[in-house]
Amino acid sequence: MGAFVSSFLFVLLAEMGDKTQLVALAFATRFSAAVTVAGVFVATLLVHLFSVAIGEVLGLALPTAWIQLAAGVAFIGFAAWTVRGDKIDEDEVKTGRFGPFMSVAIAFFLAELGDKTMLTTITLASQHHAFVPVWLGSTLGMVVADGLAIAVGVVAGRRIPARAIKLFAAAVFLAFGLWAIASAAQSLLA
Repeated sequence: MGAFVSSFLFVLLAEMGDKTQLVALAFATRFSAAVTVAGVFVATLLVHLFSVAIGEVLGLALPTAWIQLAAGVAFIGFAAWTVRGDKIDEDEVKTGRFGPFMSVAIAFFLAELGDKTMLTTITLASQHHAFVPVWLGSTLGMVVADGLAIAVGVVAGRRIPARAIKLFAAAVFLAFGLWAIASAAQSLLA
């Protein structure tokens, strides 16, 4: 799978039911969909640019087999995190003095720092060594996932994605985590 496609898919899955997706949904109940998507897009571009830079540095500093092992463990952790889910803090969705766009962008940027999708992007960047494809793929995956939440927010108020979506995303993370660990073990034992 190419760097762009895998980054898109993994971040899309990681965002399902994530706190930042819930933040996007909450903002969509207060502001227009266009303003919410624009704020999410700008915040995501910046956070994922930073995340890919961190991942690239880690990828150059550590041996490939150890990165693959760490990625496998991280993906299994992301599976558990996805099943557990996140809770939204109402303070994260209140409008500040900056207006709707900046309120969405700032809140989303802060909510994304250290979040599962940021860590997923770092992990992918450390493996692929393809800065722009990982950055754009992860950004697009995030915006698509949050766009779905925004659509739900516009149409149905505060509903969150069904538990089945979270379980599917967790299963994909678990499968790829186990695959990465097996591949790393094979490299380390060879």
